[in-house]
Amino acid sequence: MSSGVSDLESGSALSVSARRPDDTGQKASGQQAAARRRRRGYLLFAAFAMPNLVLIAVFAYWPIIQNIYLSFTTWDFISPAAEWAGFLNYRALFSSWSFPDVLLRTLVWVVVVVVVTLVLGLALAMLFAQRIRGTTSVQTLAFAPHVLSGAAIATIWLFIFDPNHGLSRLVFEAFGATSPAWTTDGSWALWALIIVSIWKGLGFVAIVYLVGIQQIPSEVLEAARIDGAGRWTQFRRMIFPLLSPTTFFLVITQTISAFQAFDVIAMMTNGGPARSTTTLSWFIYDEAFNRTNVGVSSAASMIMFVVLMAITVLQFRFVERRVHY
Repeated sequence: MSSGVSDLESGSALSVSARRPDDTGQKASGQQAAARRRRRGYLLFAAFAMPNLVLIAVFAYWPIIQNIYLSFTTWDFISPAAEWAGFLNYRALFSSWSFPDVLLRTLVWVVVVVVVTLVLGLALAMLFAQRIRGTTSVQTLAFAPHVLSGAAIATIWLFIFDPNHGLSRLVFEAFGATSPAWTTDGSWALWALIIVSIWKGLGFVAIVYLVGIQQIPSEVLEAARIDGAGRWTQFRRMIFPLLSPTTFFLVITQTISAFQAFDVIAMMTNGGPARSTTTLSWFIYDEAFNRTNVGVSSAASMIMFVVLMAITVLQFRFVERRVHY
């Protein structure tokens, strides 16, 4: 009896030991197949991603690296090679009497354009959300300036601002006043461009805000009305806080857009009169292509890059804390 049991145990042990190599082989082959699938997945990802990565590297990162190098050199587009100058360009910018004025003018431009565009855009979006008859047509008209080219917009507003024949003259004469020389008077030229920039971006901001308003659950506003909350209380306590992600997005995008404003300046004032409309973006262009001072232009563009990066980081670090998702 005992010998029979031992024979069975030995037989089962032999069968288990006989199966182990096969199990190990199957496991190894399964791991190899999984590794091959991963390699194929990596190769497929590289095949699709590599063209995009090459384009980004060539047209985004390489120009930044090249610009950093040029900011430490002196070059006039004519010399065969740029000469190393160290921090000379940066010292020249910050010791110049005009560059601080350019920075201050840019700051005024950005703050006024962004704040006014967001406030008026939100007010316009609240009006669009009322679903009044004809609202769709008004939305289309409001959004149209965003898709028009800067050259077309500048041409329209040059006619409007014409002190002799434009619409501005008729408006001022209706109040018994004389239209200012908007684009040729240094006291008015910057504000004329600010008005045009606000008009250009207003429709885009209003439509983005409108989308945010439409995504607010109607049950929330209905509950507030039942509790006796008026329209101003609903807006201040509920609608505006719920629009904080939209506001956060618009503040970042509109700030970057305002810093980079160029086409309207080029078409309407060319940076004048007496550089009164020279913002940082126009200063960079003017130094490079009108004064052939590539090193100073590159240094100014690096200053703009650092300022935009700092503003974006600060917005993400501090402002986003007040955003309610």
